[in-house]
Amino acid sequence: MIKAGVIGATGYAGAELVRLLSGHPEVELSGLTSRNYAGRPFWEVYPHLYKYVDPVCAEQDVPALVAQSDVVFTALPHGHAMAVAKETLAQGKALIDLGADFRFRDAATYESWYKVEHTARELIARAVYGLPEIHREEIKVARLVGNPGCYPTSAILGLAPLLKEGWLEPDSIIIDSKSGVSGAGRGLSLNTHYCEVNESIKAYGVAGHRHTPEIEQELSALAGRQLTVSFTPHLTPMLRGILSTIYGRLTRPLSGGQAHALYRDFYAGERFVRVLPPGMLPATKAVAGSNHCDLGVVVDGRTGRVVVVSAIDNLIKGAAGQAVQNMNIMSGLPEDTGLCGPGVYP
Repeated sequence: MIKAGVIGATGYAGAELVRLLSGHPEVELSGLTSRNYAGRPFWEVYPHLYKYVDPVCAEQDVPALVAQSDVVFTALPHGHAMAVAKETLAQGKALIDLGADFRFRDAATYESWYKVEHTARELIARAVYGLPEIHREEIKVARLVGNPGCYPTSAILGLAPLLKEGWLEPDSIIIDSKSGVSGAGRGLSLNTHYCEVNESIKAYGVAGHRHTPEIEQELSALAGRQLTVSFTPHLTPMLRGILSTIYGRLTRPLSGGQAHALYRDFYAGERFVRVLPPGMLPATKAVAGSNHCDLGVVVDGRTGRVVVVSAIDNLIKGAAGQAVQNMNIMSGLPEDTGLCGPGVYP
């Protein structure tokens, strides 16, 4: 059994991680930490896990938690996983960080966008960007994984086939993404108050969202050249899910059938990426509660553009489910262990 510890277990992403790990046939929960709920049974914080998750939330004693774990997950705000990573690797254990601290290959980029000093620069070269469909072979041998952000997951998977094969003008890309409110976390905020979000949709972080450089880093690697994108996220009045509608100008004529075949072949054999049949487009409801990314591609011959629609559950494929997928790969387990099955509907 893999002994798994979760630091920051009572946020939304942390709680989904605990739920998934508690049902994983090869995992034993070795410890859960929470700054706000230490001393309380986890199920008191999340009653839907009563009789499923027994551990009591503990204070954050990193050396002790690492010592009793094989793999540590950090579901913490940016800037807080660096010290944990140092301790985890020093003890010879594995770390999967659901935050932003180890997603970037360049510390200066991280510091510029997140306004936090990176205090574990020596570990950046050892970190692998944990998007399995793109970096599976590196993840297999990694001990430190930076789990991708939710918006980047939807955007990168949506664009990878076209950029890898040179079908897009790299600087023509526009990414329009819409997220459920759970993406903002469990902390109290006027911006996510019921009266502020219900019956409303609004853009935020326009031309400055912190996921932009993460998207550009990975898309640049796929394209084989540095590129920039226009990325605009929106907050929508739903609990979970991300729908990204992505636009790009084609470098040469491409038919709808060719585009579909390109995506079908690129993701052939991928357990969690579903390329939908022509004429069928993704919807967040169809992936809710699952680790799937649904993709649809349409060629607009009139404008010479291609439109890609990508849907994920922001808390599963965009966070906790992808973290478990990475753990499975690192541990040599079948990739879908503990992640089988469709989501819930309606």
